[in-house]
Amino acid sequence: MKDNITGQIYRKLRWAGLALLIIVVAGTTGYWFIGHKQYSFFDCFYMTAITISTIGYGEIIDMSHNPAGRMFTVLVAMFGIGTLTYMLSTFTAFIIEGDMNEAFRRRKMEKMIDKFSDHFIVCGIEGVGFHILNELHAVERSFVIVDINKDKIEKIMNRFPQNAYIVGDATDDFTLVKAGIERARGLFAVSGDDNMNMVISLTAKQLNPSIKIVARSHELQNIEKMKKAGADAVVSPTFIGGLRMASEMIRPAVVSFLDIMLRDKEKGLRIEEVEIPDLYTGKQLSALNLKNNDKALLMAAICEEGWNFNPPGNYIIPSGCKLVFMTTPEGKRKIEEMM
Repeated sequence: MKDNITGQIYRKLRWAGLALLIIVVAGTTGYWFIGHKQYSFFDCFYMTAITISTIGYGEIIDMSHNPAGRMFTVLVAMFGIGTLTYMLSTFTAFIIEGDMNEAFRRRKMEKMIDKFSDHFIVCGIEGVGFHILNELHAVERSFVIVDINKDKIEKIMNRFPQNAYIVGDATDDFTLVKAGIERARGLFAVSGDDNMNMVISLTAKQLNPSIKIVARSHELQNIEKMKKAGADAVVSPTFIGGLRMASEMIRPAVVSFLDIMLRDKEKGLRIEEVEIPDLYTGKQLSALNLKNNDKALLMAAICEEGWNFNPPGNYIIPSGCKLVFMTTPEGKRKIEEMM
């Protein structure tokens, strides 16, 4: 964005700067001839400069008996002052407009976030954070980006132009409140520093005890500390990377299937979970009419007793049960509407 503004300023001032240069050269040369070449080029340049800048200390080159020279000075003043004024006003306008646009965008973001509910907050957008944003965008989840580095956010917003962001320190209460922490569904603490992720988790849990927090930990020994600080789940990219490499060797077909599923941006096929409302507790699974949804494949039921893979239609739904589907965002919405 800064490069774009710089380019606009350059295009606006390029021709004006060239015109000013021509006026200075023409003025210096003209005074040199008007003074019958008796004055140095620096004196002629100085005469041009004080005329254009309206300083006018006094005539370095005597014009008292030279009407043509005075008319030349008038022309230099008119064109030079006009061009210089245009350059200064254009530059000033860009500065003021930039500040006003920044204030307008910030206010627009705040209004957008005020309307968010059940959204996600991503604290830290470099590396792991970027891939989290990609996934949230792919499955059509609302999210707010929080990062202290404005330049990083501006680069990210080229890819996610319709999403909200906050420039600030995610360890600060005020920043998380602006991001709608009280109404958020979950928070990702994924900065590059384990200590910062720990403080973010602690701060977020104090502001909203019911929020789910997933934190990143580079060092395995920090995982338990982050959980004690408030993180509900802690992921180590290096540990997960090791498991992925082992799976690539042992079960390549499964890994290939999951890769294709995650990379398919058109269908958006994902493994999703849906909580079953209490009104279905004690009823059979067939009461949900899941067979009417051709965009969802039931894989398992999760309850306090554990996992039940591929549950049959006569499966009695316990309290607090969740169903795991392979489905698209559209299929997930249809399941939630049916329930």
